[in-house]
Amino acid sequence: MHGVRARLFQRARTPCAVLLLRRKAQKGNDVVTRPSRRRLLAGLAIGAGGITTGGLLGRSTAGVAAEPSPASSETEGPPGGRPVPAIGEHQAGIALPTDPQPYSLTVVSDLAAADMSVLAPVGERLLDFLDDDAHDSGDLTVAVGVGPRVVSSVDDALPGAEALPEFDSDAGMAAERVGGDLLLIASASEPAVLGPAVEALLDALPDCTQRWRQFGFRGPGRDGIVRNPFGFHDGIIVPRGDDELAEHVWLRDDPRVAGGTIAVVRRLRTDVAGFSHLPVEEQEALVGRRKRDGAPLSGGSARDEVSLTAKTADGQYLTPVSSHARAAHPALTGSALMLRRGYAYAEGDESGLMFVCFQRDLRTFVVTQQRLDEQDRMMEYVTTTASGTFLMLPGFDRDRPLGSTLLTA
Repeated sequence: MHGVRARLFQRARTPCAVLLLRRKAQKGNDVVTRPSRRRLLAGLAIGAGGITTGGLLGRSTAGVAAEPSPASSETEGPPGGRPVPAIGEHQAGIALPTDPQPYSLTVVSDLAAADMSVLAPVGERLLDFLDDDAHDSGDLTVAVGVGPRVVSSVDDALPGAEALPEFDSDAGMAAERVGGDLLLIASASEPAVLGPAVEALLDALPDCTQRWRQFGFRGPGRDGIVRNPFGFHDGIIVPRGDDELAEHVWLRDDPRVAGGTIAVVRRLRTDVAGFSHLPVEEQEALVGRRKRDGAPLSGGSARDEVSLTAKTADGQYLTPVSSHARAAHPALTGSALMLRRGYAYAEGDESGLMFVCFQRDLRTFVVTQQRLDEQDRMMEYVTTTASGTFLMLPGFDRDRPLGSTLLTA
């Protein structure tokens, strides 16, 4: 096993986009002195609402994608971000930080048996890692979810027990890339901390088998809005603030899952070359927004509502019938909002999007994706290569272990 890990480690490369972002952040070779993570968190935990992290990873190496090299030094730029409180009602890495960290590592694995109790030591291991100042983990968050098989072993009526249906856009996807028992999403401002954090956690799961993993990155953004691989603004229509998160994201009806949420993860290969060959006007018609600033074609600024009824003088919809903005609009899908926290990826000639969304009800995503498959011409430039849904577990602490709420009667 150590030999396999070593070979994977040698294959890992930091993408060019990562290097460019680091160079932008670089401020010379000055050594930055910071208070320890433990001291910072002591202050943050009071009044922060308590956001939680948890983590999980498999041991086998099937479907492994490149992840960043740990060869990073303090002289490459400022250390990685303000620590995020790791105990509380919700897991960290879902709604906080508000602006997602620049780098992520997503891992989907299977358990030898559907056993929720194996998660408790993983949560302990993560808290130990974050409390150890030697790791300099910065704003690292690691969120964990469990798949339908594991949730059903507790109660098949619980949120998260339902698997995704097969969508038209899933045709040809490899079986090992569909579903999974465990989801790990590690995110940080310093990509080099992701690997060590994962290595620290996997020893707690000796019988866990990895399905696939993907390293991702995202450019600088504001309020969660960044440009996607096609160059358009993404993350504009999402729930914001505690009230909207409570309405659209957090589970609350069953105390066993209260504070958790339902995640959908999809690895999407994008035909950037084909899309880029289209005139900008045609690109905008497919998206339903202006490329320059993200404003709807129906008028206004990026944050303004897309009009589904506004027409041109000759009777054509300003938001085209086959545009993504129209097809995905909650008013037409009859669904709630999704909190999206996606990351781009690039491997050789392939580029794509790690699509991640969180919602209270799996139906929110299902009806939206079904409508996209039926109507959205953007789907011609997207190929789904991995997909799954997971119950993101409620928050935990040392007195309430990860996953323990699902084991109570």
